[in-house]
Amino acid sequence: MADILPLRALHYDLARVGPLEDLAAPPYDVIDAEQRAALIARSPYNVVEIDLPVGEQPYEHAAQRFAKWQADGVVVRDHEPALWAYEQRYVGPDGSPRTRRGFFARVRVEEYGAGRIRPHERTHPGPKEDRLRLTRATKANLSPIFSLYSDPTAAAWSALEPYTAGEPWGEVRDDDGTVHRLWRVGEPGAIEQAQAALAGVELLIADGHHRYETARVYAEEIGGEGEHRYVLMCLVALEDPGLTIFPTHRLVRGLDAPRWRALDSAIARDFSVVAVAREQIAPEGGDGPLEIGYVDVRSHQPQRLTLRDQAIADAALASFSPAYRRLDTGVLEELLLKRALGLSDDDISHLHDFGYARDAEQALALIDAGEYDAAFVLRPTPVEQVREVAASGENMPPKSTYFFPKLLTGLLFNPLT
Repeated sequence: MADILPLRALHYDLARVGPLEDLAAPPYDVIDAEQRAALIARSPYNVVEIDLPVGEQPYEHAAQRFAKWQADGVVVRDHEPALWAYEQRYVGPDGSPRTRRGFFARVRVEEYGAGRIRPHERTHPGPKEDRLRLTRATKANLSPIFSLYSDPTAAAWSALEPYTAGEPWGEVRDDDGTVHRLWRVGEPGAIEQAQAALAGVELLIADGHHRYETARVYAEEIGGEGEHRYVLMCLVALEDPGLTIFPTHRLVRGLDAPRWRALDSAIARDFSVVAVAREQIAPEGGDGPLEIGYVDVRSHQPQRLTLRDQAIADAALASFSPAYRRLDTGVLEELLLKRALGLSDDDISHLHDFGYARDAEQALALIDAGEYDAAFVLRPTPVEQVREVAASGENMPPKSTYFFPKLLTGLLFNPLT
């Protein structure tokens, strides 16, 4: 079972350098140079100074800056351990308002396995070395891993919810309009009640696979027991009504005549095709055979592709579990990206003639601009399907899920010494 504990968090002294809205930031991997500069302009203590360091020796810069912030009392450490209740009020890409609730804790780093911690996606190799060097330099988790657990009766959140009635410790409205609110819960009875609700649970990593794998490497480098054996996580129940998954769409380029012919042939053989309006290119959610939106630079006419028979996917993915054979991203990857277009796992991992779009509008715009040759617009992956594939011991293709909203960086830090 996963080992879940309260933490003696490092965090900003808001009375000294607040408000938190000027200090927190989106995840490092979605921030460009212009946005980084805008965040620093809000406050010289914005977390990007250490989580996205720049310069000739960026990791040394992060280590020195983080150490100075602690020495100067900009960042302080709690004397007693606590869990931190977290609420995100947001409007999703589908236009619906929702509230997602969870809490921050530290979780013992273990090998992936049934009953403990499972991944759900293959990871890209590049970010791991960067995050490992940053962890070595700062000796802290600067951003949380987002993980899911099953709690049908909401027992863990019920233990913490009474403490969210008062004013939050910190609040941030981010650039997407999401309101993030955070409460410190240090009462031992509430912590014990939440831990009891989590006894025996399995955790499923929703976002942050690279950081979790980095934490495993770092823990083994240091060796022995200690704070470095734990990692900062935000835990959300699978049954939470505010938990939603949105799709990440696929794009390809560099298609020559043979690859166009192979793609056209595969589509004609395996899919029924109907033309749709631009605003209808995104298929609605569902659990039937693969249904995707498609558009390419040759005609710019959006289409709806529907797999003719689930047996086609079952045969192509015969070595995979039944859950995986019904996974839209897995079927698309096998039938069209790999078999028809000849993309390899390495091409997909390193984005060779391959890319992603967060929404249908962006996918269409990239085709209109000629930056890609073809776009595949997907349905969202149901939460239960994510769980079923993970339970089978298989990993989904990269970016099979887009959990919105993202967790912010800079709310809390987990010291590793």
